[in-house]
Amino acid sequence: MARQLDEQIAGRFPVGQRLRVLDVGMGQGTQALRLARLGHQVTGVEQDATMIAAAREALAAQPEGIRERVRLVQGDGRDTGVHFLPGSFDVVLCHGVLMYVEEPDPLVAGLARMLAPGGLLSLLVRNGDALAMRPGLAGDWAGALAAFDTTAYRNRLGLDVRADRLSALTATLAGIAAPLHAWYGVRVFTDTAADDAPIPDDLETLLAAEERAGRTDPYRGMAALLHLCGVRG
Repeated sequence: MARQLDEQIAGRFPVGQRLRVLDVGMGQGTQALRLARLGHQVTGVEQDATMIAAAREALAAQPEGIRERVRLVQGDGRDTGVHFLPGSFDVVLCHGVLMYVEEPDPLVAGLARMLAPGGLLSLLVRNGDALAMRPGLAGDWAGALAAFDTTAYRNRLGLDVRADRLSALTATLAGIAAPLHAWYGVRVFTDTAADDAPIPDDLETLLAAEERAGRTDPYRGMAALLHLCGVRG
């Protein structure tokens, strides 16, 4: 996903431009810190106290120059309009958040308002068009059959959450003046790997295979996650 994001940034902004980045639902700050290391000014928003504490700890271990480029805010991604002015950011990330939001359209619209003209909106969502893949590959035939007719599922944390269909999000992005520019699949081949599976020795080959599949039809449409990139008009 980081490679996909870098590809979109490189294709949209001049080389060396220091971007203003908003990372909503940043978790422990993996992408926020990575982008700060690349020289960008990053604001991370996270509601979960444990996650933001981990992000602050990770940030404290960074050199001063990187620390100065990161601002961490504890809050809900749905209140961005309270904290920031419209058009304040060149890039807005919202990765792994929409599955926890019952009505995603207002959140996505609010995020788009944070973008300057020509800005990039990056969404990572559960693929509602491929929910049957995980139970099917695990031999859960009843679960696979049930998944065809719903966008609701239970995640690995045991929480009842929701997925998004590509067509629905494409329509949403078009309706908020940030039409879909590119999309990728994430976790095409590796979705059934156990959470505690060891990192394989041939990691680079694995990543190359995932990256190729994530941009190639029909494989990307079967991915567990979709990475959608919209551009603000």
